[in-house]
Amino acid sequence: MATPATEAAAAAATPAAPAEGSVIAIHSLDEWSIQIEEANSAKKLVVIDFTASWCGPCRIMAPIFTDMAKKNPYVVFLKVDVDELKAIAEQFSVEAMPTFLFMKEGDVKDRVIGAMKEELAHKLQRHQAL
Repeated sequence: MATPATEAAAAAATPAAPAEGSVIAIHSLDEWSIQIEEANSAKKLVVIDFTASWCGPCRIMAPIFTDMAKKNPYVVFLKVDVDELKAIAEQFSVEAMPTFLFMKEGDVKDRVIGAMKEELAHKLQRHQAL
C-alpha cells in the first residue's frame, strides 16, 4: 500500500509533462527524439528555435517566441542551443542564429533565419492552417 510519502517521492521522480503553450528547452538527443516523436504522432506543427547563449538577436527573439507559444498551444515550440546540441544543428544545416525551423510529421516545411518577428509570425500562421 502506497503511503503519501512514497506517492510524493514517485511524483517527484516522474518528470512533469511540459505545459501546452510553453517553449520546451531541449538538452539531450533523447529529449529531442521524444518531443519530435510525440509531435509527429499527434500530427502537430513543430517550431524549433536554434539559439545560442552568446547571440544578441536570439535574446531579443526569446520573449517573442515564448509569447507565440502561449498564443498557439496546439503547436509544439522547442528551443535548441546550438553549442549544447551541435549534432541537431548540423543535421538541419543551421549556420546562423537565430534560425527557426517549421516541421510537420518529420518534414521540414519552412525556415526563418534571423530576428525576423513578422516573417516568423506570418509563417507560423500559414503553416498552422495547413
